[in-house]
Amino acid sequence: MKIWAPSQAIVDALADLPDVECVVYDGGPRPPEGAQEVEVWIPPLMPPALTAELLGRMPKLRLLQTVTAGVERYRPHLPEGVILCNARGVHEAGTAEWAVGAMIAVLRDFPEFAAAKERGEWAYHHTGVLADGTVLIVGYGSIGQALERRLQGFEVDIVRVARTAREGVHGEDELPGLLPRADVVVLLVPATGGTAGMVDAAFLARMKDGAVLVNASRGGVVHTGALVAELRTGRLRAALDVTDPEPLPPGHPLWTAPGVLLTPHVAGSTPASLRRSCKLVRSQMLRYLSGEPLNNVITGSY
Repeated sequence: MKIWAPSQAIVDALADLPDVECVVYDGGPRPPEGAQEVEVWIPPLMPPALTAELLGRMPKLRLLQTVTAGVERYRPHLPEGVILCNARGVHEAGTAEWAVGAMIAVLRDFPEFAAAKERGEWAYHHTGVLADGTVLIVGYGSIGQALERRLQGFEVDIVRVARTAREGVHGEDELPGLLPRADVVVLLVPATGGTAGMVDAAFLARMKDGAVLVNASRGGVVHTGALVAELRTGRLRAALDVTDPEPLPPGHPLWTAPGVLLTPHVAGSTPASLRRSCKLVRSQMLRYLSGEPLNNVITGSY
């Protein structure tokens, strides 16, 4: 059985499996020979530009196991009969940790203090604070739960929102009434037709003055033009690990917008994520080889 894996670390994690040939393909423009023989493909963090073409050249493909939580770049091109699994459980720690750090950095004006340091300026002033505030988590799944665990001890109120309401969790239809309460709004929703552009001008207008928008989901969830307009007024601030477009091109208005902290889609790019990716992939392959049901199988709309 032939497997394409995104890194040597994952190849090493599968090295002792019987009758398996595991080849590294890191997503570059020159994939290895033998796509027609690949039965399991584990793509890299950033989907290759050749994704659609490669999937069309893999007649023996039976399993596509991502190392990301999001699978939106694969679903439109997935051949019939191929099982699609995501990496739920891999990036929770890194993404939740980034979200906590990002909201604190913006509230406590760390970027402004760093800029003042470069100017050699002692720029003393009062800042915001997380304590006594309300954090609204939009997309309360496994990453949202990990974020809430990390916020324990910060003396904040947590408001949870998911697609469907359940005990202790509000439904998305309640968002208009919840947004004005939040000091920090954290986006953790998957990229779907229903979430594309959900954070539009009306959504942002409902956020309270001085609130912080934290996006650790996908750039397309936020209407970039509407966000830039709010940032330029100084009414809202933001921390963005993802953008639309991505990568953010030179000269884009977000580079110079006030009150925004930008990181280049690194929330889940940590040693912990790599360790957990290897563990998940190995577990999945053991299940696959023994004919057991796989975990994290994507059906419907997540």
